[in-house]
Amino acid sequence: MSGHNHSHSHAGAPGESHHGRIAVALGITLVVFVVQVIGSIITGSLALLFDSAHVLTDAGGLAMALLAARLMVRPANSRRTWGFARAEVLAATAQAAVLLAVGLVVLVEGIQRLFNPTEIASKEMIVFGAIGLLGNIVSMFVLMGGRNKNFNMRAAFLEVVNDALGSVAVIVAAIIIATTGWMQADALVAMLIGALILPRTVKLLLETVHVLLESTPSGLDLDEVREHILGIDHVRSVHDLHASQIATGLPILSAHVVVDDECFHDGHAPQMLDALQSCVAGHFALSIEHSTFQLETASHAEHELGAHH
Repeated sequence: MSGHNHSHSHAGAPGESHHGRIAVALGITLVVFVVQVIGSIITGSLALLFDSAHVLTDAGGLAMALLAARLMVRPANSRRTWGFARAEVLAATAQAAVLLAVGLVVLVEGIQRLFNPTEIASKEMIVFGAIGLLGNIVSMFVLMGGRNKNFNMRAAFLEVVNDALGSVAVIVAAIIIATTGWMQADALVAMLIGALILPRTVKLLLETVHVLLESTPSGLDLDEVREHILGIDHVRSVHDLHASQIATGLPILSAHVVVDDECFHDGHAPQMLDALQSCVAGHFALSIEHSTFQLETASHAEHELGAHH
């Protein structure tokens, strides 16, 4: 006998997509890109052009985030039982991977420029860097309200923060060069920005890969879950206990639970299901509303295929 909870409304819609916020941030980022390309042509600044390419990469990441935000609100169907809920995880993984690649390129390029500094039109750089920073700040405020809502929004916010740090790097480097003439400042500041953004990017990448591998959700101890289930009256053992996460705010759990034979004769089985679902939904720090339990007699183990755990 198996059962699951009745909160079906979450399927395919684990939370708000915030696609409006992402669309505004993407529009601003594209404007910043155009302005910085124009600025690099006017000033002849390789650093500004490099930052423009960086902005374009981040715009691509925001475009992926926008597509994912639109997909994740589509309803579930018989082919995709969770809808496109996992689109936000896939997009965030791709964005984090791109950001990681960009950060590594910045570090390598920065090391090369330390030994081979490039002439830079510093005063003009300050102007275009400031324009870029202003656009990034506006985008950050647009995304800030939803940055912790799901993986997709976190990745989108990181893209914009990355751009803002890039603009700050351009401005700081330009000021140092204008006042001291030390051209290596451009490379040094760029490397610092890469060092700041990489740890957060790696953390996000690891978290999203954790979800894609269907690992146990963070904050949930399966050994503790097993122990608590075993403490419920009439439960003899638990096996095939699995927990994973479809998307942000959408953890799921399934288990085979061996109960006393009398539960199937005295009509107690439905109450057992209620007790099990209440246990995983309300007892732990991470509430699991989507749970499926298969109630079994001890003799049923003889008919099961595969290894149990």
